[in-house]
Amino acid sequence: MTSVTYPRLFRPGPPQPSGLRVASAVGKAPTEERHTVPGAGGLLLALAEGDHVAVINAEGAQRAEIIAAGMDGRTDGTVLGVPAQDEPHGLRRALTSGEESLTRLRRGIAARGIDLGKPCATVVFGADSPAGDRVEFTATQPGWLIVAAPADPMDPESGETATPLTLLIRRARPRAMQGFELPDPLADPILDIRIKSATASAYLVRAGEYIQVLDVDGRQCTDFQCFDARKLDRGIQNPLDVTTTRTILGHSYAMPGLHSKYFDQDMTPLIEVVQDTCGRHDAFAMACASKYYDDIGYPGHANCSDNFNAALKPYGVDPRKGWMAANFFFNTWIDAHGVLMTDEPWSRPGDYVLMRALTDIVCVSSACPDDTSPANGWHLSDIHVRSYAANERFQRAVAWRPMPDSEPIMTRQTAFHHQFAALTRDFVEYKGFWLPSTFPNSSPEEEYRACREGVVAMDLSALRKFEVTGPDAEALMQWVLTRDVKKLGNGQVVYSAMCYPHGGMIDDGTLFRMGPDRFRWIGGSDYGGEWMREQAEALGLNVMIRSSTDQLHNLAVQGPKSRDLVDEVIWTAPHQTAIQELGWFRWTPGRVGGPEGAPVVVSRTGYTGELGYEIFCHPKDGAALFEAVFKAGAPRGIKPMGLAALDLLRIEAGLVFADYEFTDQTDPFEAGVGFTVPLKSKTDDFVGREALIRRKETPRTKLVGLVIESRIPAHHGDCLHVGRAQVGEITSAMWSPLLDSQIALARVDVTHATEDTTIEVGKLDGQQKRLPARITAFPHYDPKKERPRS
Repeated sequence: MTSVTYPRLFRPGPPQPSGLRVASAVGKAPTEERHTVPGAGGLLLALAEGDHVAVINAEGAQRAEIIAAGMDGRTDGTVLGVPAQDEPHGLRRALTSGEESLTRLRRGIAARGIDLGKPCATVVFGADSPAGDRVEFTATQPGWLIVAAPADPMDPESGETATPLTLLIRRARPRAMQGFELPDPLADPILDIRIKSATASAYLVRAGEYIQVLDVDGRQCTDFQCFDARKLDRGIQNPLDVTTTRTILGHSYAMPGLHSKYFDQDMTPLIEVVQDTCGRHDAFAMACASKYYDDIGYPGHANCSDNFNAALKPYGVDPRKGWMAANFFFNTWIDAHGVLMTDEPWSRPGDYVLMRALTDIVCVSSACPDDTSPANGWHLSDIHVRSYAANERFQRAVAWRPMPDSEPIMTRQTAFHHQFAALTRDFVEYKGFWLPSTFPNSSPEEEYRACREGVVAMDLSALRKFEVTGPDAEALMQWVLTRDVKKLGNGQVVYSAMCYPHGGMIDDGTLFRMGPDRFRWIGGSDYGGEWMREQAEALGLNVMIRSSTDQLHNLAVQGPKSRDLVDEVIWTAPHQTAIQELGWFRWTPGRVGGPEGAPVVVSRTGYTGELGYEIFCHPKDGAALFEAVFKAGAPRGIKPMGLAALDLLRIEAGLVFADYEFTDQTDPFEAGVGFTVPLKSKTDDFVGREALIRRKETPRTKLVGLVIESRIPAHHGDCLHVGRAQVGEITSAMWSPLLDSQIALARVDVTHATEDTTIEVGKLDGQQKRLPARITAFPHYDPKKERPRS
C-alpha cells in the first residue's frame, strides 16, 4: 500500500473575510444612517413609513426641536406619532439670523413648502440632559424630518454653549447598493446630469458658472477634462494639462484658495476649485485607457479614455488613446521608492468638488469603470454633475472631519474674518478655519518685530475650546491632564499636557478654572474633547464635556504695549481683577468699552514669548471687539499679524507645536515640556503616569536648541548627523532677526544632546550636503520668561 504524505501545517475550515475596520459613517449597514446636527444649527431629511429615528444628546445639555411634515409640506406631528404642540422658536431665530451655514437648510425648507408659522415642534432635552440622552420615534407615514439644536449666544464666562445632536436612522426598507439620496443642490441648478457607472458625458459651462461633481455612493473615482470653448471654435484642442498645473501651483493637485486653478498647455486658466469635501485626489496619472486593461489581461474592458472620445465627438474633439485628466476621488500616491500606489478612495456618499469656470469651457466627466483594483472600492457606482449660475456666491472651503466618522464641516470664517479680509487676501486653512497668513506691504519679519517691540493682534479662533462642568469636573481633569489641577484656583490658568496611557501626547493646551466645578480646556485637537468624554464614561464620572469652539472666538493682543491697549479697551467690574492688575496665566471677565459693552473673557496668555493677552468673545461680538482693539492700537502702531510671523515668534521662544515638536509617539519630556509633569509632587494618579516614570528614567531622545552656522535654510524633518549616523531631526527652524542667526528646535538622541555638541544638518540625501550646527539650550529667546511675566 502506497503511503500518502499530508501537509504538516493544516488550517481547517473555509477562508475568513478580510478583517477591515472602517469609520462608522462608511461602515454602516445599508439600512442605517448617522447624521450630525451642529450646535445652533439644523438638519432636514426624508423619512419613509416605518423608519426608526433616534435623536441623541451627543455632549449633553442641548435642547432639541423636532418638526415633522408630510410629503405635501404640512407640519403634522402624526408623522412621528407624537403630539407637536410647541413653537419652534429656536429654529425660527436661527433661520432668520442670516447665518451662512444655514443657507441650505433655509432653501430645503422653502423648496418643500414646510410652514413653521404655527406650533409644530416637539421639544426634547434641556440643561439637565446628560450626554447620551436619547429619544426615539417611528415614522407612521412618508414625510420630512427637521431636527434643530437651537441655542442663545454664549456668554464667554458662563460656559452655556451650543453642542451637536446625533441623529440615527434605521430605515424600514434596505436601500439598493446605489441608493444613497443625493444632497440638495447648493442653489438652483442649470445642469443636472447623472453619469451612469462606467460611462462619460460632455457638457458646456459658461464663464463664471460653477460645476459641482458629486460622488453619489462614495468611493467612486471620476476623471475630469475641459477645453477653452473659444479655442475649440478655432480648431485649437488644448485640454486641461496636469503637468502645467502642477508646475505653476507647485502642488500635486489644486486646492481651494487663491491659487487653486487648472491650466491648459498655453497656461490659460480654465477653472478654479472653490470647495472640496473629500480632500484626497490625484492629478499625476492619466485617465484609464485600453492599454492598461489589455496589459493586465482584460482586453476590451471599458475605460475612461474611450468613453471621453465618444462623449467629446459631438464637440469636434479628436480621439486620443489616453487622456490626461484631473482624477477626482482617486486615491493614489508615489511611495518612498518612486512606485505609484493605489487604494480605495477617501470619498463618502455625497462628497463633491465645486469648481468655477474662468472662461466658456467644454467639459467631460466619467464614472470610472475600473473593477480590477481598489480604485473604486471594488464596487462601481454613479457620478453626478450639477452647474450653477455665475451670480451665485459660494465661500471657499474644504472639509474638516474632527473624528474619522464625523460629518464633514466646511471651512468656517471666524468672528474677525471680514475685518482681516479687508487687510489681506492671503488666508490659509487651519483645522477647519480660514486664518490670515501674511499681509501686503508688510512681511512676517516686520510683524515679528512689531510683536517684540510694540503690539500686534492676530486671530487664534481655531483653538479648540471645551466646557468641562459638573460635580466630577475636577476629578476628570486631574485624571486626564499631567498637571496637578487641584492646586489651580479660581481665575487661574495652567499650561498642561494630555497623554495616552503609553505616555505619548494627545495634545497640549491651557486649562482655565472657571469655578469650583467648572473648567475650560483650550487646546489644538478635537480629539482632546472626545478623549475626555471616553475617560469620563469609562470611570462613570458625573461630568459634561461640551465643545464651545464655535461659540468662543479669540483675538490675541501681544507685545510690550499690549497691557495699556487692552486696559483701554476692556472695562472690568470693581469686584473683578482689572487688566493692569491681571497676573501671568490668570483670567478675568470684562466688557468692551464699558459696562454695557460686549461681554468677554481676558486671559494673560499667548504663544509669542511676549507680554500678551487673549480676548474671548461670542462670534456676534467679533466686529465690535476688533474695531475697538485697532482703534485703541492705532496711536500705539498696532499691526495685524498672521500665522507666518507667529511661527517665527513661537520657535524663537521655544514654544512647541503639534505634529512638529510632539506627536502621539513623543512624551512631554521628549517634547521639551517635561515641566508639565510633576511626578514627585502630584499625589493623584493620572493617565500615562507609569509610562512617563519609565520614559523619564530611561530617555531616548531630548528636545534641544540648535544654532545653524549657515544661511542655507533648514526645515522641519531635516536629518541630523554625527558622522554618517543619523542621530535626530529638526522639528522647527527659522532665521532669527533678533539673534541674527539661523536657529532650530530639534529632537536628538540623548547620547549627543549635550550643549555645545557639534552636529550637522543633512540636506539632499543627508550625506551629500551638510550644514554645520551646534546644540544649545532652548528657548533661544528670553529663557527665563521674564518678558511675558513682566
